[in-house]
Amino acid sequence: ISDQKPLGCWSVKHGQILTCPVVCNFETHEYIAVHDNKVLRIWKNEDLNLDKAFKATLSADVYRIHSLPHGGPVVLFKGGAVRTLDVLLEAPQQEIENVISAEVIRWSGAFMEGQEPVLIFTTKKGGDFFVYVQKPKLSSLHKYKLEQQESAKPLCFTAHITNQTVTLLCLYSNSSVYQVLIPLQQDTEEEEEVLSKSLLLNLSVSGDVLKGTSLVVLDKDHIAVLGSLPAPGKQPRECLTIWNTKFQTLQTSKELPLGTSGQLWCYEEKFFLIHGKVLTVIMYKCETSSLAAAVGKLKDSQTPDVSSFVNWNTLEDEELMVSFQSQESVALKVQSRMNLRSSRSTGAEETLPVGQLLLKLKDAPTYVLETELRKLMAKAPTPDLQATIGCVVTALIDRCKRSPKYYPQNFLQEIVETRDLSYSLCPDLMAIALEKKDMHLLQICLERFPDIPEEITYACLKAFLSMSEDHLQTIDINLDSAICYVDVEFNDKEVKTEILENGFGAEMDQDMCDTKIPKASQIDESCPVGLQKAALLNAVLHSAYTETFLLPHLKNLPAGQAILFLRYLYYLYVKCSEKVNTTLPGIRSPTINQIMDWMCLLLDAQFTVMVMLPEAKELLSNLHKFVRAQVRFYSELNKIEGSLRELQRLNHLRESQTYSIEVLEII
Repeated sequence: ISDQKPLGCWSVKHGQILTCPVVCNFETHEYIAVHDNKVLRIWKNEDLNLDKAFKATLSADVYRIHSLPHGGPVVLFKGGAVRTLDVLLEAPQQEIENVISAEVIRWSGAFMEGQEPVLIFTTKKGGDFFVYVQKPKLSSLHKYKLEQQESAKPLCFTAHITNQTVTLLCLYSNSSVYQVLIPLQQDTEEEEEVLSKSLLLNLSVSGDVLKGTSLVVLDKDHIAVLGSLPAPGKQPRECLTIWNTKFQTLQTSKELPLGTSGQLWCYEEKFFLIHGKVLTVIMYKCETSSLAAAVGKLKDSQTPDVSSFVNWNTLEDEELMVSFQSQESVALKVQSRMNLRSSRSTGAEETLPVGQLLLKLKDAPTYVLETELRKLMAKAPTPDLQATIGCVVTALIDRCKRSPKYYPQNFLQEIVETRDLSYSLCPDLMAIALEKKDMHLLQICLERFPDIPEEITYACLKAFLSMSEDHLQTIDINLDSAICYVDVEFNDKEVKTEILENGFGAEMDQDMCDTKIPKASQIDESCPVGLQKAALLNAVLHSAYTETFLLPHLKNLPAGQAILFLRYLYYLYVKCSEKVNTTLPGIRSPTINQIMDWMCLLLDAQFTVMVMLPEAKELLSNLHKFVRAQVRFYSELNKIEGSLRELQRLNHLRESQTYSIEVLEII
């Protein structure tokens, strides 16, 4: 989340629909999904194609899968039946009974009680609500009916288990939270036992009624409610509130001006919610519930920003970011990532001086701006220094946007080269570098940033390929990754290295093709691009990417640039094949795996176009022949692998002092 970088993406086929949330099996580190209600898919992080993942078609529709850290996945069917995943996979087509009749599941949750998983779900039938408690491993099922209330209806549920008792919390439409206690140890099974509820909390903030949409349990004395407060003549104000249920007080609250989706999640002392267009993570720490603390927080409820219960930095910085963008200033944009990148949470008072300084420098002269920013970066390292440097870069970029003639090229390059930055800390840096055609800065960013979006990587590739060789020769570019192997012109003559025949042999492949494979010495050995452009393209090859997200962009690459890029990749592939260890010389030179991955990716994206272009025919033909010869060569090596291993074993057994000549016949 801190790097704002997608790490994986899997898609079902066209026409298929994921019908319940995907979960992770904590024991096997596998993902579990259900599409089209009945089709179960299980795969691991390294699997690329979901269609090739494990598949099992079940006999009944699945409502939801719950994954427990020490209890394994539990599957809840729409008919109310529950199975553990292990039992289900033993016989996927086993008959699944219907537990509920004409009822619709409204909510479900899974918990661990000792060593046993417990699944709780609520259903609705007409105006009645029912609660089911199941222990799948013990085949235990209890059904209850929720006490009716004419004036209000349940909107959402949550629960927790303490001391063999289920505490079910219900948020009702009258802005109240009710509590229902259900004992897990039942001697007898009563038919539809009616559960009585008790009022736990009235959601009132400064006299206004909070219309809740989602609630979560933080601990036995605290809950969080996401909802909206009325605003006369305006849209309702959405806010996140935290309540002490023991003393029925508001612990703290925070307005969410960018809007939410109405959903709130909680995991490992962190809130997850959609705020505006981003997923926001807010850290919190539950304090020991006491009357003094509850009263104290109640007094502070008018100014909740000072609360120590929750670190609101993330939300405050997002609001500042949106506010500053409207003023054409994004000086504090990256501070919203501070909490996630820090080893510990920090208070708003620590980051405020940085923001104030940047605002003061907004209209300062260029010399004053750069001097003060250098002083800011020279401060002693702190947990948030990295984010502070990101703010400095953002302030410089903001000045560039407001003053088109201003571009501190050397200052920006110095910061990127000497500081451990990432794309998410200064997301506009590469965009402004592309606009200014600062190829050297783009090269540095590609080599150093681990989280560059695929769209920006593609934009850099396109810019590098379109830049003329004459112009690139006038630019200062780091050539260390290419200078040791790229053939350069010297005194109007090409200096060419000798190419060893690793895998080449026309006579070896005559039976496979009528046209003989050219020997290595007959192949054009010169690099199709200049030294500067080769170094820039190498930086692209080193950048991290996700194939699924990069492929659509590569399809838009102009045909001429695609062919030039493929010719360069082919040149690198041939160069790698000269060496026994398939490693190119130089610093940060492309690896054989990077070359092959990009070559396959480019062919996948542009294959139809290249097949249709006459100028690509010879290139594709040579590439095909070269790869086929390589495959044939390694296939022959595999045939004698056993003999070579035996020879190696004999060498270990032979006495090193004796001299001998041996002839080994390989059959």
